[in-house]
Amino acid sequence: MHNMTNDNHHPQMTQPQTKAQGFAYGLFMTVFMTTGMELYNNAVKLGINLQPGGFSNMTYALVPEVLREIVFMAPVVWVISNLYGNRLGARLASRLIDSERDSSFWRSCVVIACTTLVMCPSMSLFASVLFNVVLAGRSLVELPIIWLGTVFKNFQVALLWNLFAASPLSRISLRAVLALRKKTSRTWEQLSARGGAARSGA
Repeated sequence: MHNMTNDNHHPQMTQPQTKAQGFAYGLFMTVFMTTGMELYNNAVKLGINLQPGGFSNMTYALVPEVLREIVFMAPVVWVISNLYGNRLGARLASRLIDSERDSSFWRSCVVIACTTLVMCPSMSLFASVLFNVVLAGRSLVELPIIWLGTVFKNFQVALLWNLFAASPLSRISLRAVLALRKKTSRTWEQLSARGGAARSGA
């Protein structure tokens, strides 16, 4: 089992502490994960990855289609993650980590990997049914092999994007919201105190 100096108090690894924070973090994760994966899949669909220079040939021409797909894919990500994705991922991770010995960084990485292990096949199945069977008219008999191919295409990107982009960006966004909320609350307290002092003086 991985063992590192415990860093539970490191701000980068701080977990949401309330339901409201958990909701906000989940919302950020949904947006960042969906955006990244839609950019990737649309680039692959257009063959950009096969051109000389690969994904460096991506342009803003991808954005309109990506935004259209985010509108209906993001709610699906939200529903699946809240129905079973997050819970099953955490349950799998609990078998691999030691909460007493392992650092929060390592625990976070394992939870992300295990959640991706659940979410990627689930979203790949949804995408296979929607894009390949319903919209492209492929036979339902082909669905298992289409699904496997979609998982093979998406899993490594989903894992790396989750680890190094979506999760860190979500934590940064959550901290920014909490800092702004704290600053706003402090400002209101100061204004209220000044107002009370002015009334007392009058």
